[in-house]
Amino acid sequence: MAAMPRILLAVAAFVLWIYCLVDLVQTPAERVRHLPKWAWLVIVFLFPFVGSLLWLFVGREPAARRPAAPASPYPEYERPGRMAASDPVKDEEFLRKVRERAEQQRRAAEEQRRRRAAEEDAGDAADAGDEAGEGEPTPGTGS
Repeated sequence: MAAMPRILLAVAAFVLWIYCLVDLVQTPAERVRHLPKWAWLVIVFLFPFVGSLLWLFVGREPAARRPAAPASPYPEYERPGRMAASDPVKDEEFLRKVRERAEQQRRAAEEQRRRRAAEEDAGDAADAGDEAGEGEPTPGTGS
């Protein structure tokens, strides 16, 4: 039973070490304090527990100074004026052109579907005519 606290302490130290290694690798070099990034990596790697604590309290920039992560993973949607139309007349013209193009594409697709259906029907009729005429003499040939 005395081994259980030691195991928990070892697991906690291992998790802290992995967290610090990942944090160190992902931290930009300009946000690393006191030593170069590669030196911190060596320290954390060679001295897992002490190096991890040193990295957290001395090496990395405090959380108060770090910029907050953007709320959206797509910052282009947060640009000012992105959603507002700059000129309502041009916006209406653009939407009219989009609708016209969509209607042209719908008509072209419908026409293409009709042609395919007609070709299939013609092919089926030709196949049926070939099957019926096999082995029979053609009228007027004298055979």
